[in-house]
Amino acid sequence: MASNLSTAMDIDEAAIDEGLYSRQLYVLGHEAMKRMAASNILIIGVKGLGVEIAKNVVLAGVKSVTIYDPEPVQIQDLSSQFFLRAEDVGKPRADAAVARLAELNAYVPVRNLGGQPGKEITVDLIKGFQVVVLCGASLKKQIELNDWTHENGVHFIAAETRGLFGSAFNDFGPKFACVDPTGEQPLSGMIVSVEKDSEGLVTCLDETRHGLEDGDFVTFTEVQGMTELNACEPRKVSVKGPYTFAIGDTSNLSDYKTGGIFTQVKMPKIIEFKSLRESLQSPEFFITDFAKFDRPATLHAGFQALSEFQSQQQRLPRPRNAEDAAVVVSLAKKLDADVDEKVITELAYQATGDLSPVVAVIGGFVAQEVLKACSAKFHPMVQHLYFDSLESLPNTLPTEADCQPLNSRYDAQIAVFGRTFQEKISNHRQFLVGSGAIGCEMLKNWSMIGLASGPNGIIHVTDLDTIEKSNLNRQFLFRAKDLGKFKAEVAAAAVADMNPDLQGKILSKQEPVGPDTENVYGPDFFAAIDGVTNALDNVKARLYMDQRCVFYLKPLLESGTLGTKGNTQVIIPHLTESYSSSQDPPEKETPSCTVKNFPNAIQHCIEWSRTEFDNLFVKPPQAVNSYLSEPNYLETNLKYSGQQKEQVEQLVSFLVTDKPLTFEECIVWARLQFEERYNNAIRQLLYSLPKDAVTSTGQPFWSGPKRAPDPLSFDPNDSAHLQFIIAAANLHAYNYGLRGETDPTIFKKIADEVIVPEFTPKSGVKVQINENDPAQEAGSDAGDLSNLMKQLPAPSSLVGYRLNPVEFEKDDDTNHHIDFITAAANLRAMNYSIPVADRHTTKQIAGKIIPAIATTTSLVTGLVCLELYKIIDGKNKVEDYKNGFVNLALPFFGFSEPIATAKHKYGETEWTLWDRFEFKNDPTLKEIVEWFRKEHKLDISMVSQGVSMLWSSFIGKKKSEERLPLKFSKLVETVSKKPIPPHTRHLIVEVMVSDEEGEDVEVPFIVVHL
Repeated sequence: MASNLSTAMDIDEAAIDEGLYSRQLYVLGHEAMKRMAASNILIIGVKGLGVEIAKNVVLAGVKSVTIYDPEPVQIQDLSSQFFLRAEDVGKPRADAAVARLAELNAYVPVRNLGGQPGKEITVDLIKGFQVVVLCGASLKKQIELNDWTHENGVHFIAAETRGLFGSAFNDFGPKFACVDPTGEQPLSGMIVSVEKDSEGLVTCLDETRHGLEDGDFVTFTEVQGMTELNACEPRKVSVKGPYTFAIGDTSNLSDYKTGGIFTQVKMPKIIEFKSLRESLQSPEFFITDFAKFDRPATLHAGFQALSEFQSQQQRLPRPRNAEDAAVVVSLAKKLDADVDEKVITELAYQATGDLSPVVAVIGGFVAQEVLKACSAKFHPMVQHLYFDSLESLPNTLPTEADCQPLNSRYDAQIAVFGRTFQEKISNHRQFLVGSGAIGCEMLKNWSMIGLASGPNGIIHVTDLDTIEKSNLNRQFLFRAKDLGKFKAEVAAAAVADMNPDLQGKILSKQEPVGPDTENVYGPDFFAAIDGVTNALDNVKARLYMDQRCVFYLKPLLESGTLGTKGNTQVIIPHLTESYSSSQDPPEKETPSCTVKNFPNAIQHCIEWSRTEFDNLFVKPPQAVNSYLSEPNYLETNLKYSGQQKEQVEQLVSFLVTDKPLTFEECIVWARLQFEERYNNAIRQLLYSLPKDAVTSTGQPFWSGPKRAPDPLSFDPNDSAHLQFIIAAANLHAYNYGLRGETDPTIFKKIADEVIVPEFTPKSGVKVQINENDPAQEAGSDAGDLSNLMKQLPAPSSLVGYRLNPVEFEKDDDTNHHIDFITAAANLRAMNYSIPVADRHTTKQIAGKIIPAIATTTSLVTGLVCLELYKIIDGKNKVEDYKNGFVNLALPFFGFSEPIATAKHKYGETEWTLWDRFEFKNDPTLKEIVEWFRKEHKLDISMVSQGVSMLWSSFIGKKKSEERLPLKFSKLVETVSKKPIPPHTRHLIVEVMVSDEEGEDVEVPFIVVHL
């Protein structure tokens, strides 16, 4: 059996499918994925943990995955094994799971290794695999298999979860070479000097810190003078300051003149792993929570004691059974006298427990370790990981009787939390916002734990998105047959299939959350839920949901991922700060003059070409359509724009002078666009600022970050030139509804025959050199403008005529969008001698794609669900909750208490962002003003609602007398001149107030109920 399996595995996969793996390629890169595509993985044991690891590894795209588990399915396996169904009980586990795993990824064959129930796997069956993963195997079996893998260069991982505890062990052999320990982009920067001496001090351009650390390696390009440094063997760095570093002896090199760019070189790191046999005696721990520094040593003994108990008694300790726990504690104390008895007792109590969120955390982590083993990308975990979330236990601990199995699918959860808490889980009501990667994982966990499966439980899920190909790589509830369907609907159906108790319990919606849908998600909706979980991909929607949860006083679970990094945040009413309380620093923007005239990196060229895309194929057709459909478009829009002439010229060009009737004319147009951008514009810039230009201080103008460009002469045989013509002509044709063409010979022939008008640079053209200079403008006189206006056809002469503006879509490889941006950016890079970028890199930068991988998503979602247990329990102390930050590349786990909500004061009253003043029955403004004066001795000086200022102490006596006696709703309608929507039942009002001394005082917002 084993021999023909290994021969069947030798089929090599073709090129990597960028459409499917797009988001993951931005995490791992092509090299790592090619190595993964040559690796065969064996996973032994496919209960919850084994199937979670298998799912993530299959999605990631290895050569093959083989599973081994001949044991019969038991009902409690359904607590966490999402690919088993009730009708599978009694079948061998691997048989039941193999087909569902195989559906995840057409490129990854999934096989079942067979085997006999009651017989553990043997060494002869694990040959021919590059990575072997054991889930929940006995310690004796782990040692036996690891002894063989350690000797034979096979990567070995053992993992298990017991209730709220998890453990993992890595042995990647005595000499494992890790090619990229961090996964961060190599640093690079411009330099202004290199000393010629024994130290070799390098100084960087004054405005940018180099970011290097001692021991990093760098190489150089574009150095003038000391040219020996260009493409030199990597040199070791010692950091001297934020802008300086030394590279060692340069005294025998030429004299440094000017320029140069340093680039960090990633050096492989050799990691020495010990075998499990050796590690048990002298373990090296990976800390998952720095607040539990002594926990790993206790659990190291505890998990060994558990394995010993199982081999002696042929069973695991019974749930919350004191007698069994005492035996486990005594076994642990033999191994380590200093163990924490309370922790070991809990471990014994929970040994039969199997919780989906813990499986997700350990399974996501271990799957990434599998990928590290076969790709050598990112730093492996060294060597023992122990994890627990004891804080998730209910405040009132269950009794032994409460934890007994009921022969239900939730038995492995009841073993930990008890039946009473299981009922609480089943009657909980949650709103999931977003059904993408995190949303799919969240629903899977919820269906496994039985969330909302009870008579009062409900899950609402909303997502306006439909499923596309790149989603399938990590949104594991979706299959190729679902492309184009609504995410929320497919996801809801998929998890109701996983756990039929959720049939009819998940309501899916397509209305996005936002100010426009408050009639859907209003007071009644929020009154009927217990909490909100965000699974969003943008900050704006997160801030909005945060504001709604603060208003309706609902707990919010927030999370996000970026490649191998993930974070989780818990927001609890009256206890913690809200999501909006802290914000990330703004992203650094490139100065517009750099993008326009002085690019020095490919990012600047891509940013420029993304703008060109809009200026050529999006904005002009939109302007033409507005001119043809909006009465008085010219008068109303152009009067204030300051660019009347340019805008009218554009209309004339697109409607009259350059309006194509055939595709050939689109090619001619594209050829002229090439000339204008890559030849004429550059010649004009060099005419205004010649290569030998000097600044007012006599320094060469073109130096440092300013690279002098060279014009390009069109060459139909240069593929980059031709690509621009093909993409631009096709997009221009799309604007006019003409049929495109892709045969290069046609383009070559026509483009080569175009007669290009002679170009003479103009004198007196101002170039924008600094951010603060005025932008470049061409003067226009009124005569020109009226002549142009005469050429414009009247809209009435073109009734019903419209152009098609292009809608940017990065994931369709046939629409020429990314092709155009790539070609346009690379031609500009050639102008400025900047290294060009491939289509894949351009697509990420232009499309602002967030790198993503299933492993991080799975782990982060597991952490969120461990906090959800606490919310269901109603924990009310800040220290009960945890915000998490993880980076699977390093690997790193960090947990912290949520920040408590800030306290403010007015008079003697303390308040936080969760407090408000409430007024019932639509009072008058006067009643509100008098109430503040009487109750709190506070004077209101201003009242506003939304964007309307309703009243202030300085609006004048007449207006004041009109407004004060009005009912509040009437006042809002009067001032805003808009009726209040019929579904609105309250208004949120801000007031400015001062105390008796006339000092301004901050107070909570006001809610006026209508």
